[in-house]
Amino acid sequence: MAWKKVKIQRENGEWAEAQAPEIISASRSTDIPAFYADWFFHRLKVGYSAWTNPFNGVKSYISYQDTRFIVFWSKNPRPLLKHLPFLHNPTIAGINKEPINCYLQYTLNDYDLEGLEQKVPKVQNRIDTFKRLVEILGFGHVIWRFDPMILTDRIHIEDLLSKVFNIGEQLKGYTEKLVFSFADILEYAKVKRNLENSGINYVPWQEEQMIYFASQLAELNKPWGFELATCGEKEIFTKYGIKKNSCVDDTLMIKLASSDAVLMKYLGVEIHNINENSLGTLFDAPEANNIPSDAILLSNGKYAVKTKNNKDKGQRALCGCMVSKDIGEYNTCPHLCEYCYANANKECALQNYRRHNLEPLSESII
Repeated sequence: MAWKKVKIQRENGEWAEAQAPEIISASRSTDIPAFYADWFFHRLKVGYSAWTNPFNGVKSYISYQDTRFIVFWSKNPRPLLKHLPFLHNPTIAGINKEPINCYLQYTLNDYDLEGLEQKVPKVQNRIDTFKRLVEILGFGHVIWRFDPMILTDRIHIEDLLSKVFNIGEQLKGYTEKLVFSFADILEYAKVKRNLENSGINYVPWQEEQMIYFASQLAELNKPWGFELATCGEKEIFTKYGIKKNSCVDDTLMIKLASSDAVLMKYLGVEIHNINENSLGTLFDAPEANNIPSDAILLSNGKYAVKTKNNKDKGQRALCGCMVSKDIGEYNTCPHLCEYCYANANKECALQNYRRHNLEPLSESII
């Protein structure tokens, strides 16, 4: 993605060229809310951060002058709680900037007994955090992920369904969506190596097992009414009402931030009144209002129509995400999850975290 380029003055006085993205992903590469929230919000206030490309090692700069929306990803976003008021009102920190909207992809698994997520707080603690975040951000801003679904010699399909049921019962009324994926261990050499080094006897998913799991999950979901979606999976579950997810999702951004005219223009969105072409109401079928079938109904008597495709062509083929700028760094997550794809190994991640803590507010995470 060729983001707009701007000139920034670094803290050392030097001038540099920086990308100025509208959408920030924080982050697929590490858990910024859990371990780097202070760093990230400091860099937002400073106005830029540095990032190193994991494929070629080239360092570049990211300006936050045009940032309108942030997608957070986390397994323990409790440290975000103290920072969220800044997004709603940057002027409290003396920053002359418009509010920044956000939502959170909250990975709330339950592998407590099996020890697959060594440094992640216990599940009940994380459920409490989930509810607190919803109370602050509002319904729809916190998405539940159970990701990945992993089978081992100690975790069977019925165990996973039981774990999902326990969490789902407690999140009724706090989320509208559950996103999940199946651990593709054989496709990721790093994940396979990390599991084997820790003596975890994983079991690869077979397609018939995935279909059975999806059917049972759909049954569990009937009293909850969550939207079910898969991340990075084939579209083989539609008969159970399970959709293909877009984790960085322009449709959700439109629903949550339709009043942000600048963001809507960037996303290529047109906003119309429900009754522009008819006397129908918001609750009528779209065709009764002459509303396009792909329109996004909003809660303010309006609907939105996307006029461009925002899909990120740089992601893997089965990814449904729109374009965003990820600001994280691999090999920096101290959660030390046994199935981690973002760390080469545990010691590397811990070394980099120690490096971060030597200069915790510097330009880059490391």
